[in-house]
Amino acid sequence: MNNIEYLKKYGDKDKLEENLKRLEAGEPVQYIVGNVDFYGLTFKVDNRVLIPRFETEQLVEKTLKLIDKDNLDILDIGTGSGCIAITLKNMLPNANVDACDISQDALEVAKSNAKLNNSDINFIHSDLFSNIDKKYDLIISNPPYIAYDEEIDEVVKNNEPHIALYADDKGTHLYKEIFKQALNHLNDKYILAFEIGYMQGEELIIEAQKYFKDANIYVEKDLADKDRYLFIIKR
Repeated sequence: MNNIEYLKKYGDKDKLEENLKRLEAGEPVQYIVGNVDFYGLTFKVDNRVLIPRFETEQLVEKTLKLIDKDNLDILDIGTGSGCIAITLKNMLPNANVDACDISQDALEVAKSNAKLNNSDINFIHSDLFSNIDKKYDLIISNPPYIAYDEEIDEVVKNNEPHIALYADDKGTHLYKEIFKQALNHLNDKYILAFEIGYMQGEELIIEAQKYFKDANIYVEKDLADKDRYLFIIKR
């Protein structure tokens, strides 16, 4: 389905002409419609948050397959629209789910999505772990991982929040900061799950090995056969 067909099917029929002009001007169709489907749930989106991608659905799917209990403590770092945290809570109703973001604007969107999907999530305004004082069984994150000089689609570059796209150190900065601090916020047995840039896997494995010496650390590919997910697991 192309963007025009998507807009005609899911957009406001009374605003079709106006919305087609917005599309022609380069605004993402998901922002124009105002919501997206993610893992069978509906999420409101606007230019305060990143548009959830299929790759992130795969992160959730792969992570769920690693979980052997449903009453675990979960932290979603950089929650954005809340899609990861809310989906995990939907799939694991007995889990305690915290979700943090540095952006108050993003947290407003995430809270509205939690209400929309009847999900009990504890949202925290936090720069990574700065306001986190618990320990978790699972920490999951899709942080900003695009290098500042990396070429990306104009529609993404011109519309989606740069705070959710770009990171220092060729896109790896936030992973390295999470690695440094995570052991203070993990239980004895744990899972760390990340979406990563497709060229970052080898470097991040080497970096993670500095901190998680007795964990199983590996990268998995997305449906395009690109390195896309990093898992750090201690059973």
